[in-house]
Amino acid sequence: MPTKKRLMKLTAFCHPPGHWRMPGAKPTDMDFEEVAHIAHVAERGLFDMLFFQDSAAVAPAYYLSGGNAEALAEAARCVRLEPLTLLAALATVTKRIGLIATATTTYNDPFNIARKYATIDHISKGRAGWNLVTSQNVDEALNFSQTAHMDHALRYERAQEFYDVVTGLWDSWEDDAVIRDRDSGRYIDPDKLHALHHQGKHFSVRGPLNVARPPQGYPIVAQAGSSEPGRALAARTADVVFTAQVSLKEAQAFYADVKGRTALYGRVPDDIRIMPGIRYVLGATDAQARESYDMMLAEASEAGALASVQRLAGDLDLRQFPLDGPLPDLPPSNAARERQKLMIELARRENLSIRELGRRFTFSLGHLVYVGTAMGLADLMEEWWANDAADGFTMLPPYFPEPLEALVETLIPELQRRGVFRTAYEGATLRENLELRRPENRYVRDRKGKSW
Repeated sequence: MPTKKRLMKLTAFCHPPGHWRMPGAKPTDMDFEEVAHIAHVAERGLFDMLFFQDSAAVAPAYYLSGGNAEALAEAARCVRLEPLTLLAALATVTKRIGLIATATTTYNDPFNIARKYATIDHISKGRAGWNLVTSQNVDEALNFSQTAHMDHALRYERAQEFYDVVTGLWDSWEDDAVIRDRDSGRYIDPDKLHALHHQGKHFSVRGPLNVARPPQGYPIVAQAGSSEPGRALAARTADVVFTAQVSLKEAQAFYADVKGRTALYGRVPDDIRIMPGIRYVLGATDAQARESYDMMLAEASEAGALASVQRLAGDLDLRQFPLDGPLPDLPPSNAARERQKLMIELARRENLSIRELGRRFTFSLGHLVYVGTAMGLADLMEEWWANDAADGFTMLPPYFPEPLEALVETLIPELQRRGVFRTAYEGATLRENLELRRPENRYVRDRKGKSW
């Protein structure tokens, strides 16, 4: 029986289907009813949240500029619904599950992001979350009047200031500022309304926000970077950290490092929930799961496998190297540096060719891969959770809806039997279910002379 005080937290990662040809796979890219079904399945399984990854570009640019455009024919993830609009719609057909979507700080402005997430938090009655990213996809720049992706360090510098502006705008209104007093005719208490007057290197924003303070104080802020700037940003800003860790030892080191940095920013380790990703294939037996896994690996075409590696190859065009040869030395990536490091380590550790690496990476997305029974998956998750490698997990189904349904029907009961996962939602908001404290409005806090 575990001794940890807090139960395991779970996120369902929802994305357009990569293995869309598998028996039972249904499209989730443009079909709202299918996405709503996924949300209902995850809510039935008492997941903390449903997480929507996003990118504002179709495909690697080399496919579209003299490369192999035919490879786009199989690019199932090239279309998707805009996630914030999707969250607002899902908020009306769900009741308890949290709803998190990605929005980049590199190709957005803080006022719009603050306004949209505050609105979704009100619509959902406190279940919204913002996955704060600086953008891995270098091709997004070409859709926002830029000729090149912003440098990695500068993106994170901008993200720090972006976060400060957004949270400052969420504090524009104190919790009881909107009074709607019919007798006096006062709709608001002007003493509890605050303009931000932010002047910084990247942004100039007066405020105040024209949405009342969100039910959660701040919608949940998630962060996924694992580079040095990413870890610093997570320790300072994140409520939830999504991360790719492939061994218990590495996960423990990441967990200790990020939580150990929180004191630098006036926070405590328990202010963050760290949730590594697991890409899983479940079967009634290990052999059955392995058969499904092998089928999905075999689906990837030569071009599709190459694309997954090329994205993290920096400026080096891998098409000039034999696919059955080893991965060459790669220049630093301006996309996702830690993900590139994981990919290189996998290739070197297992002596994989570019083709083999591509097939593996297309499936794993850089995450830990589990292939086997629900009992074995529960063993792995409990070991990581009980040994300070994770507060919970981000579960990445290879397609929808059957793998998520199988998780709810087989894994969740086993985790509950072991006493490591909830049997009912603890609260009404996402912040309550994650057991995270609600941030006090900064102006109220300053009057009291308190820290965060």
